[in-house]
This record gives sequence, C-alpha cells and structure tokens, in this order.
Amino acid sequence: MTQEFNIDTVENAEGTPDVELPWAELGLKQNEFDEIVKILGRRPTAAELAMYSVMWSEHCSYKSTKNHLRQFGQKVTEEMKKDLMVGIGENAGVTDLGDGWAVTFKIESHNSPSFVEPYQGAATGIGGIVRDIISMGARPIAVMDPLRFGAIDHEDSQRVVHGVVSGIGGYGNSLGLPNIGGETVFDPIYQGNPLVNALAVGALRHEDLRLANASGVGNKVVLFGARTGGDGIGGASVLASESFDDTKPSKRPAVQVGDPFSEKVLIECCLELFKSSLVEGIQDLGAAGISCATSELASNGEGGMQVELTDVLLRDPTLTPGEILMSESQERMMAVVTPANVAAFEAVMDKYGVEYSWLGEVTDTNRLIITWKGEVIVDVDPKTVAHDGPVYDRPYARPEWQDALQADTFRSSAAGANLPSTGEELKSAVLELIASPNMCDKSWITRQYDRYVGGNTALAAPDDAGVVRVDEETGLGVAIATDANGRYTYLDPYVGAQLALAESYRNVATSGAIPAAVSDCLNYGSPEDSDVMWQLAEGIRGLSDACMELGVPVTGGNVSLYNQTGDKAIHPTPVVATLGKLDDVARRTPSGWRPEADGQAIYLIGTTKDELDGSEFANLRGHLGGLPPQVDLAAEKALGAILINASRDGMVDAAHDLSEGGLAAALSEMVLRYGVGARVALDEICQRDGIDAFTALFSESQARALVAVPRSEEVRFNDMTSARGITVARLGVVDAQSGALEVQGLFTASVDELREANEGTMEKYFG
Repeated sequence: MTQEFNIDTVENAEGTPDVELPWAELGLKQNEFDEIVKILGRRPTAAELAMYSVMWSEHCSYKSTKNHLRQFGQKVTEEMKKDLMVGIGENAGVTDLGDGWAVTFKIESHNSPSFVEPYQGAATGIGGIVRDIISMGARPIAVMDPLRFGAIDHEDSQRVVHGVVSGIGGYGNSLGLPNIGGETVFDPIYQGNPLVNALAVGALRHEDLRLANASGVGNKVVLFGARTGGDGIGGASVLASESFDDTKPSKRPAVQVGDPFSEKVLIECCLELFKSSLVEGIQDLGAAGISCATSELASNGEGGMQVELTDVLLRDPTLTPGEILMSESQERMMAVVTPANVAAFEAVMDKYGVEYSWLGEVTDTNRLIITWKGEVIVDVDPKTVAHDGPVYDRPYARPEWQDALQADTFRSSAAGANLPSTGEELKSAVLELIASPNMCDKSWITRQYDRYVGGNTALAAPDDAGVVRVDEETGLGVAIATDANGRYTYLDPYVGAQLALAESYRNVATSGAIPAAVSDCLNYGSPEDSDVMWQLAEGIRGLSDACMELGVPVTGGNVSLYNQTGDKAIHPTPVVATLGKLDDVARRTPSGWRPEADGQAIYLIGTTKDELDGSEFANLRGHLGGLPPQVDLAAEKALGAILINASRDGMVDAAHDLSEGGLAAALSEMVLRYGVGARVALDEICQRDGIDAFTALFSESQARALVAVPRSEEVRFNDMTSARGITVARLGVVDAQSGALEVQGLFTASVDELREANEGTMEKYFG
C-alpha cells in the first residue's frame, strides 16, 4: 500500500470503488468485509477498514460467544440484582457494599502478548485492567494474577515465568497496589499458550460512579495521558504497519510497552477529576486504542462524535492515520467534558503534569466522524462498529473422544494400581504431593509482589482468599478468590466450570466473607473447532446455571480464544473470580492456625467420596481421565453459610477449603501457614464414608473445608452444624508443641520435613 492510501478519504473511497483492500490480512472474512461495504454503501476507507477489523475481532466483539454469554444476563433473579449497581456491558461491574461504598472488579486476559514478550505482556495486562477500574470512577485498591505456564522443567518456562512474574511485580509494585492473591499452575498443555489473567478491584463512593458514554451536544472530547506511539499496533487489531506501508524499515512492536509511573499519575489525576465532577463520561484506551474509545463512547451516548485525528499528541510523528487509530499505547484515557468545565479540567491536567489534547466534540448526528487535516477519513454509525458487529452460531458437538476419556478412570488405569497404603508410603506420597509444581509453595513468586502496600491488606497469598479493607473507619472490606481447574473442565466442561465457581465461592466463604459477585475469564482454544466450541458452550452454560443456584451474578469478564498451538488447544480454563463482602475485615478468618491455637479442635466439614479422577495425585502419576468430582451446589451454599456464620460469631479461628490435593494438601498447608503442628486421626471419616486412608487423604471431593474451633466454642459449633444437617467429623487437635503433622497410626511428618518438600521446588527451577 502507498502512503496516499493511508490518508484515504471518504470522498476518495466513494470515487474509487474498485480499489483492493487488505481485509484478509486484517483478520476479516469475506462475508464480514461484504457486510461493511453494505453498511457504508461504499468501500471503506483505510481508516474505517482498520477500525472495523479490530472492533469486529473476536477479542473486541465476542462474535463467537455473544449468543452464549447472554445467559449470564438471562439467568439472574431479582434477589441477585439487589446489590448490582452496574452489570455486564461496562468497563467493569459495580456492586454496592453499603454505607455509601461500592466496589468494582474485573478479570481479563493478556495471554498471547505475555508469550511473545513476557515482561511487557504481563505488565501491560496489569496496567490495562487497572485502567478499567479507574474508568468506573474508582480508586484501584488491589490486583491479583491467576497464571498458567507450561511444564516447570521446560527450557522456555524459564523465559516465560521470569518475565511474567517480573512484569506483574514491576508494574503493580510501582503503582503501589497490593497483589493479594491468584494461583499458579504448571501443565505442558499451556507450553505454547501460557495464560496470564489479571484482576483489579477498586473502591468508590456511590456518587463517584462514572460510565463510558458521550452525551451532551457540544461537550468536548479530550485524550489525556501518555502520547500515542507505535507500540501495540498488531495486538488486538492484528494490524502491523506493513499492512499499509511496505516501505517502512521495520515492523512496529505488537506488544504494548507500559510505564507504571505514568499510570500512577493518571490514577490520581482521574480521581481528582471525579471528585470535582469534571467529566461526563470516560473510557480507558486498551485494545484497539482510539478506535475503540471513540466508537464505544459515541455508541453508548445519545448522539454522535466528531474528532480531528491530527490533534492527537504523538511520540512518533511518522504514524499514519490508521496507525494512530489502532495504536494500543498504554496509560491513556478519553473523556467527555462540558465547555463550562474545560478550564477546570485543564487546571487539573496542569497540576499533575499530564498532557492532553482536545480532539473534537459530541454531536447530534448519530455518526462518528474522524478527520485528518480537515479531510473526513471515517464516517460511520458508531453502533455498527462497537456493538452491531457479526454474531456467529458456531457449530459444536460433543467430541467423539469424550466417552473414551471419561471411561478411562484413575482406578481402572495402570497409574491407579499399587497405591500407597502403609504409613511410610502415605507419608512419602504426601511429601511428593506438596513438593509438586502445582502444590508447592509459590512464595518465590509472591515475594516479588508487594502484598501489603497501602496498609489495607488483611489477608493475602497463601491464604485462600485475598482480603482488603475499603473503609478505615468502619473496617468494611472485600475478599476475592480466583480459581479454575483445567483438568476437571477437560473431563466435563459443564461440571468443570461449575467446580471453578464452587471453589472460588468456597474460598471467599472460608475468609468469612459473603459471596456477592462474579467476574470470569474464559480461556479456550479456537471457536472454529467444533470440539472446542462445545467445551465453551458447555462451560458458559454450566457457569451461568451455577451462578443462578448460588445466587451470585456475573458482573463482567473476558473471553480469550484461539489459545492453541496448531490444532492442539489448551484445556478449557474458565477462571472464576468471586468477590465477597466483609462488614469488618478485623473478623476475617486466616487459612492456618497460630501457636495460640494450641489445643483447638480440628473439624472436617463435608463428606469424602472416592473421587480421584483429574486429581493432583492422578496428575502426578501422569493420568488424566474419568469424571471430575461431583458438584453439589446446595451443599456448597450450606457450607458457605456455616463458614460465614462461624467466622462472624467467633466459632472458628482458621479455615481452609479442600480442593486440589484434598485433605493431605489442606492439612499440610494449614500446618505450614504459621509452622504449627497438628495431631489428627482418619478412622472416623474412613469408617463413616466407607473409604481407605489413601482416599481420605487424596480424594478431591468438593463442598468440604477444615476449620479450627476453640474448645469453648465446640458445643455451639456442633449445635449449629447439626441443626443445619451438615456432616462434620472431629479429626484431632492443633498441637503447637509437637512441631509436626501427626496422622495417628500412620505417620508423622515434622514441620521441617513438610517445609523442605514444599518450599524447594520453585527455588530449584527458578531460584
């Protein structure tokens, strides 16, 4: 393409209908390009083509999933809506906390960029999700990072893990935001497609809520923050600069480059704008850059918008109009300001030293018109760009191989033969489990993050949920947990998605918080593969059904598709983040017992079944087949109520959910949390549930939790669980003097032995 094509005007497009356009290179299908021509009544200009290509991409339009995602809005009761201030469709959902406070949170993916350039990909993932929170009128108060990498011993894992962790820590720490949790999973299935999901949470007063729309004819449109550069072109847009100009000497970087210190200034600047009510609408610039911000603001508003692109402040003066529109340069925001507030807005910009450029104004034309040196290069209905793109009903069907996979149970396989049975064998198995890549101590990662900056963190990794205070005066706060199990979802996509929610919900409840809202990041392979599309459709159906039964609405999230290498897709991995409310974070429940808990009773809540398919132990033996643990959402809800009420009433001093690794992992982690031992026996649950000691330790049956109950509260605790029909078993006691985990009649593992096994793995591979 020539430089002249880059300033292709609408007038020129009308007079040159036969010009060939690179629509396929920009990721569009023939039918999509034909639809654009039909909408416009002419061929698109270069700038319009670029805009449609990115806004109609899978990343921005959800064209393969939109029909399925509607279930999240359809399966909602009035009770679920009562605290929902903003739901799906905005930059992030907003939930009422009470006392005039609200909280906004969202989880998104930055997977492919983090494989290409791990540090910047992960760093800008944090930066982008934080700007989503700012754009709602909130102060960001914490971040989280669910991560999935390839095999821990693969040579490329060094590059990816070091880069991703450094990027998350470097950006988040510089912003002064505590990283309060997440998860890290290693599996060869993610080798070429690591998952870097980022979550941010923010707090706001009700009156500070802001939405992304451009309303009010004559109101001014302003771009502020960092200057626009060539970084990020080729990200969501699949647009490299050569697509328009092959004479350029080098391809522009496809991965955005972040500057956390600029973002920190931007946060404070935006909060002052909100406090003074100086903006009518605001939108962060992430994927698709100015294309996205202008089209979404205009589409969500009541009229149209006119913008002069030459007024955009640039880092690179050689950028073409198409590149300026598509650039994904970081640390930028777009706002709508009334003429009366222009001077006050500029005063705030000057105070913080933030650059800005007035680009245009809101109109009553219902058109988005973008000019370049006064010439019209974009003239579109913004709704056709931002919201009315193609929607596909992709074909899907249950894979032929699914029956054989589910028939291949762990117990029937060679891997399930000769299982540990003696005390020494069980001890070795427990030590092997807690030293495994997925169950080992992850403090090599978490110590690179500042978990307590700001002074409001009440719980953080390795506790089951992160807890952060919102209001210092009342102690009001939130708990958040993120969870997913790709093996479960591979075995049964519907049940696996429900189990992800169940675990996340359970983890929030163990902290004592009341689950209130959900955000999800749906990581799958290609929707053009009918097997993958079936996994995705089943996952959404399962998650939406479970949210309705548990009474927690989905407030927003992200879909990340095409996570596969060749025809090998990742395991379907729907990461679910649950947010819960705490009236006072001082009453939160940690995930381990302290020395002063000596003598407290250890209770297992829930029933243990022979459920080892898809388990961590089966994974250690190289087996994946059978059916995941059964999901019982009524039992999960009942368990959550017990954990919340027991925490609130002072009946439990520690609580830990049972999930990956089962009872063996939970006991070990509770002992290691503060280095305090325990003495337990398995006889009661083995006899009651009809299982052997191995199954008791390694089964991953759901709706279970371990709690430490002060002796003075045992009668009350038992009365409460009995009245609610909840199955409990008194396993033993906290033993602060022994310095060991003793499973009576089987084995004793000292705290030092447990710690050596648990803490050595990450250091071995990455230290």
